[in-house]
Amino acid sequence: MKKILLKYTTLPVLLMAILGSCHKLNVPITTELTPDVYPHDSASFISASGPAYVALRGNYAVEYFFQQTLSTDEAILTTHGGNWYDGGQNVQMHYHTYTPDNGYITGNWGWMSAIIGAANQTISILGKAMPEGASKSQALAEMKLVRDFAYFMMMDNYGGVPIDTVYGDFAPKAKSDRATVFNFIESDIKAAIPSLSATADVSTYGRPTKWMAYALLAKMYLNAEVYTGSKRNDDCIAACDQVINSGLFSLQPMNSYLKMFYPNNGPQIPEFIFAIPYDPNFDNGNWGFRGVNIHSRYDVPRSMGKVSAGAGYNFFSIPFTPSAPVSTIPSFYRHFYDAGDVRNGQWLHGLQYQPDGVTPITISTTLAGYDAIAHPNDNTPYTYQLNLDSNVVLRASASTLDVGNDEVGWNMGYRCIKFYPDATSSSRNQNNDIPVFRYTDILMMKAEAIYRGGTATGGTDALTLINQVRAQRTTSPAWANLTLDSIYNERSREFTQENWHRNDMIRFGKYEGSWGFKTDADVKHRVFPIPNSALQLNPKLKQNDGY
Repeated sequence: MKKILLKYTTLPVLLMAILGSCHKLNVPITTELTPDVYPHDSASFISASGPAYVALRGNYAVEYFFQQTLSTDEAILTTHGGNWYDGGQNVQMHYHTYTPDNGYITGNWGWMSAIIGAANQTISILGKAMPEGASKSQALAEMKLVRDFAYFMMMDNYGGVPIDTVYGDFAPKAKSDRATVFNFIESDIKAAIPSLSATADVSTYGRPTKWMAYALLAKMYLNAEVYTGSKRNDDCIAACDQVINSGLFSLQPMNSYLKMFYPNNGPQIPEFIFAIPYDPNFDNGNWGFRGVNIHSRYDVPRSMGKVSAGAGYNFFSIPFTPSAPVSTIPSFYRHFYDAGDVRNGQWLHGLQYQPDGVTPITISTTLAGYDAIAHPNDNTPYTYQLNLDSNVVLRASASTLDVGNDEVGWNMGYRCIKFYPDATSSSRNQNNDIPVFRYTDILMMKAEAIYRGGTATGGTDALTLINQVRAQRTTSPAWANLTLDSIYNERSREFTQENWHRNDMIRFGKYEGSWGFKTDADVKHRVFPIPNSALQLNPKLKQNDGY
């Protein structure tokens, strides 16, 4: 029931839209879909929106996740005897030495541009082909919100970017400054809200609604000082109140918090305001951008997935051997100190056992296979219990984040399995939908905006709102006081792996700190460089300061 958007993928109109739009915000698209030949029926109008939604699904769960997460203290992707070096893109994210040729920076610029290009094309076609009325207004408004969210991601990551809303105008555009982009997005969202659906159920799942629009506005207003230099705390509170007062959303209960991110999540989740659906049966990499959720590939220890006979135990019953290069570092895991917090359950750490909780997961190898540095070339058989160590030690190379290609290296760092491995999938791809905006974020954004000086509304202060969230997350007593750091720490616990930590770190002034092996404190690195490939394609673009 949750895979609402699959009906959009039946028309072959996306391939050229995505493949041909790597670095422009509007590109020529050669397809059979034009206003002259497009069928004028409701099913075709629905399908016409597909390219923009499929494009949006593109990089969000993998490449965009890496750009948002590996550049923070939330996660580190280490190399193992050179494996997973990937041209240095992961190392650059951690050390904040990213260049205009970094794979994530280049790929995500192209992906966001593709979303905008697909949305502009769809807006143009539907604007000409659809008969006037409420259905047309809603369809156009939804496409504008998809485009606005892509512009928001570009503004958040790259600062000033070109603004282009006219399909068919392929002339190079100079980038607008960040405040101008902010104002454009804000105006576009507000103009679209009256035409967006107020329904929040299976019929609108995965599509922008009024509540998604208000959530996006709230996120913009909370970060307005970063983007424009001016605080907008009261506007953030007002946008949050729109969602709260709708009465359509509620906090996920404590006893099912972890299930909110399971492979069978979907429109039944009371917190989901806007989520991006994933389905391994349809997202197979043939759309130009992969459109996959493969968290388990990166997060699950190799010895807890499908392995050679006798080499381990397939704890999660997944049909592949995980790559497992992603872990966290002690400074981030220190947020999870509360023994009564249900969110602790999203982590794998320490000694590992089979599902009975008693039988150890044991790995049979050699002394060299276990620790090649201490026992080089020693083929003496060795069996040990899988033990995930909190520390990440660069045993082989500090410059390349190399921990060594042995069992000691592969077992470094605690692992987050928030997006729980999908045993029903026949591949590495997962069914878990990825939430973009949740009701918890609405409550916590409102609390933060009040704490930062906004006017409280509805008889609730910042502390009350935070305790409202915590009441469904931990059995520990309610907090008696609040600080900015405690709000930040709570957001770190709540939104792990949900693509918001970089955004939070910048707003709280922590992105310039030292963590792991990173010491860079240059505030210019709050925005990523414009890719060299984009600069070559569009001579009117200017590189960001500091690159």
